[in-house]
Amino acid sequence: MQAIEISQPGAADVLRLAERPVPRPGPDEVLIRVAAAGVNRPDVFQRQGNYAPPPGASDLPGLEVAGELVEGDVGGDNPFGLRRGDAVCALLAGGGYAEYAVAPLPQCLPVPIGFSMVEAAALPENYFTVWSNVFDRGRLGKHADGTLESLLVQGGSSGIGVTAIQLAHALGHRVFATAGNAEKCAACEKLGAHAINYREQDFVEEVKKHTDGRGVDVILDMVAGDYVQRELELLAEDGRLVFIATLGGKRADIDASLIMRRRLTLTGSTLRARPVAFKAALATQLHEKVWPLLESGRVRPVIHQVFPAREAAQAHALMESGEHIGKIMLTW
Repeated sequence: MQAIEISQPGAADVLRLAERPVPRPGPDEVLIRVAAAGVNRPDVFQRQGNYAPPPGASDLPGLEVAGELVEGDVGGDNPFGLRRGDAVCALLAGGGYAEYAVAPLPQCLPVPIGFSMVEAAALPENYFTVWSNVFDRGRLGKHADGTLESLLVQGGSSGIGVTAIQLAHALGHRVFATAGNAEKCAACEKLGAHAINYREQDFVEEVKKHTDGRGVDVILDMVAGDYVQRELELLAEDGRLVFIATLGGKRADIDASLIMRRRLTLTGSTLRARPVAFKAALATQLHEKVWPLLESGRVRPVIHQVFPAREAAQAHALMESGEHIGKIMLTW
């Protein structure tokens, strides 16, 4: 099969087209003939030498694919009744930049009705991540009086950002989002968020102005660094700050007394190295609660650009430029 290798740690041009043996599925695994794969920020970190695959995972980049289930054990833990020949999308620990990829069966979901392979491949990494962090760890839900809580998404125009905005908005929550220019802010607004241009506006002041000084209940943060103390000041009482990346730096000075006085929670997670059982539970939640939103059209992936897989280097360059809104995809 053809695959995209990382020839050595470095810039985007270290990605190269190569020949690899077709991987063989093990117990409770399936082989997928890949039609499309998503490009994600962790792929860039891996290419740079800063995010090694977990033990036993493929050294090829790629955390999500969609395609045809062509081989493997479908008789084990198969909650969605998948069979050979079915169109599936899957969350991977690696190996997605290839014509064939192996995935644990419990991490495979049926392609939503009416979705193309490109749209389906845009789902797993972002939807697993957002559901796990916003709704499980962040516990975005209702106040004691029954009113719905509010959410701030830092980086609202990213793949994660557009997913978080759409899901929270579809479930009735008030959503704020930050973005870096007018075009990105307009895209966030279209998806259901009140957008804040962080280059021109102070997000703390802006959110407080629109919440009568109360702040928000949950913040999804992929920046960290010097944003953290300002986010603590923005959280409402009993608020939760959830970290999923540290693009602004992994260290921060914080006022611990503010956390105590306002009963705040700081948490976060990474997904790639979590066990199959954890990801399987997320897949079940997504199928039950999110797949109906996708199939009804209330939530859709936002695709910025699709590249042939052989142009993975150009796709990575676009990712690093920050000029995209939504997902960057590869096809075979």
